[in-house]
Amino acid sequence: MRGGPAARPAWAATAVLLLGLAGCAAAPRAPRAPLSTATGVDLGRFMGDWYVIAHIPTSIERDAYNAVESYARRPDGSIATTFTFRDGAFDGPRKAYQPTGFDRDPVNHATWAMQFVWPFKAEYLIADLDADYRETIIARSARDYVWIMARSPAIPAADYARLVARVAALGYDVGRLRRVPQRW
Repeated sequence: MRGGPAARPAWAATAVLLLGLAGCAAAPRAPRAPLSTATGVDLGRFMGDWYVIAHIPTSIERDAYNAVESYARRPDGSIATTFTFRDGAFDGPRKAYQPTGFDRDPVNHATWAMQFVWPFKAEYLIADLDADYRETIIARSARDYVWIMARSPAIPAADYARLVARVAALGYDVGRLRRVPQRW
């Protein structure tokens, strides 16, 4: 019997494949204004533990509890980074990742590259940092991920609202922010 599914011409299968791939292609995005970064970051003061208060998470941290990012300078100038959290609950399995940070801004020290897997490096911008080095916002020009972090696991509601407003001013959809549960 001719014309059944087994007899379809090869071009039909190719056309379906091409249409499917075209549907997966992203429409070009309008260029975004560059993100401003903090000025005069003292890397020595920035090192240490930062509790993740809220974020637009990457896939590995979507259900993170007690998330902490820790930084330490290495003798070669790179930044040893340890990101730890409990997955799914306060008593969930402990996850730890150890990317390496690279300071790409010799003047302000606010533009880093973060390398989880060689040779790929992701943009990491210190977009906001208070004068006391107690709160920071880490952002990306793509406005896809963001982290509000503090030196303590809890911050006052007014400080949180101010930081969320700053994230919105950076061009993020703050409706996507997830408050990270912290209980110590």
